[in-house]
Order: sequence, then C-alpha cells, then structure tokens
Amino acid sequence: MCALLTQVNGIIFIEYRKGSLLPTFIIMTVKEHYDNHLGNFYSWMAGDFNTKQNEQQRFFIEQKILPFDTSIAIDLGAGHGLQSVSLAKLGFTVKAIDFNQQLLSELSANSQGLPIEIIYDDIRTVKNYSFPKPELIVCTGDTITHLSDKKEIKQLIKDCVDVLCDNGKFIVSFRDFSNPLIGDSRFIPVKSDDSRILTCCLDYLDNQVLVTDLLYTKIKNEWHQSISSYYKVRIRVTEIVDLIQDVGLKILYNEPVNRLIMIVAQK
Repeated sequence: MCALLTQVNGIIFIEYRKGSLLPTFIIMTVKEHYDNHLGNFYSWMAGDFNTKQNEQQRFFIEQKILPFDTSIAIDLGAGHGLQSVSLAKLGFTVKAIDFNQQLLSELSANSQGLPIEIIYDDIRTVKNYSFPKPELIVCTGDTITHLSDKKEIKQLIKDCVDVLCDNGKFIVSFRDFSNPLIGDSRFIPVKSDDSRILTCCLDYLDNQVLVTDLLYTKIKNEWHQSISSYYKVRIRVTEIVDLIQDVGLKILYNEPVNRLIMIVAQK
C-alpha cells in the first residue's frame, strides 16, 4: 500500500492509495521541539563533552582558525558549547547565541572562566551582535537547516557576510539531504545505553525533511516513550555552495566531517 504525507493546518496526514486522510501527529516548531524534547537529552546524544570538544578544537587548529584581528567570534546555535569552548580556548572572545535556555545553562557550566558571552536569542538576529565586528562566525551541527526555508538560509548567510570584518571566516555544517532515505532505512539508530534508546526517523518532502525523534527512557524497570517531530530545510550541498559564493565568499574547505558537510569560507 502506498502512502503520501500531507500537511493541513500544522497536522500531518497519511493519505493511503485506498482510504481517507488519517491524522497522525502535530508538528512542533524547531524551538518547541528543543524546549520540550530534544533539549532534555541533547548533551547525552552528543557524547562525552571533553572528547567532542577536543575533536572540534583540533579541527579549528587544522583549518588555521585563530584570532588575527578583533578576536571576536559568534557561535550561532551554540548549544551546550562544543564550538564556543573550543574557540575561547584558542583565544577568541565568543558570543554564544542559542534559543534553548537549558542548553545555554549547560554551556555556562562547561565554560567556567572562559571569555564567552551567553546570549539567549534567535540566530536570525545576528546583525544585532555586529559590534565590534566579528572575524569569525560559526553555524555548525546542522543548525542552518533549522530555519524556515531556503530564503531564510540565504538571508542568514548574507547577514553573516555583512557583519564579518575583512578576511573574516564563515564556518557552516549541515546534513546532505540530497538522496532520500526510503523504507526501513528512514529509521536511524542514534544512541542507546542501559536506560535510554534514541531513534530518528526521516520523511522526505520536496523542500523539507520531517524529523521525528523517538526516545525510550527506562524508569523503575519500565520503558516510557516520548516522541516529537519538526521540520528541517531540505537543501543540497550545491545550493549551499552557490549561496556562499553568490555573496562573495571564497570556499577554503568543503568536506564531510562526522556525517556532516563542513564548509569553511572567507570574506
């Protein structure tokens, strides 16, 4: 039996070849998804903080990401601090922006004594934090696909270029959704231990990917399920590359890193 995903007033329906529209679940906004679901276990999902932070710092060193002018870096979608802490340890003064208070609280705990300003805000307000001019803006961890559509992605990249100082760098990472997963391959085992099991399901639409995070938590020998879904923008690598080059940035690095496409570009 064939099925087609359809959205009506924020509710996803499955339309079967023979049958009526059956309502399944309400889609959260990205912020709602993080505030009510993913933010509660994001750091567990990401893995040991020190290990991942050291990996990120090594990447920055390999790419010669070191202060050269204002020493100001902006971390868009800073989360619990993997990039912010790494940049601060390399000599940057960091403005860490995120819309999830729980993750920012974890960032605060992870960054004791480091020059990091923690900012509770939407990454689309990056121009509000343009003085003094940053020499580096990072937007990693698939954050850029959390925007509403490709127009917003284009605008964010343009805004970042506008506020960067001369020779400043823009670093972005994202998942390549060019080739849709189908059937059972849509279900991705993310992480598990004795008390938690996390699976992610991806459903591909023309310009979006419906992401569903299914978490099972063991409490007093009983397993409890929590589920939340939200949209990511389905954007191809070539589209991101075109957007970056169209605003005058020169791409210095474009390679997969830990299942993400990582791009380093310079103004």
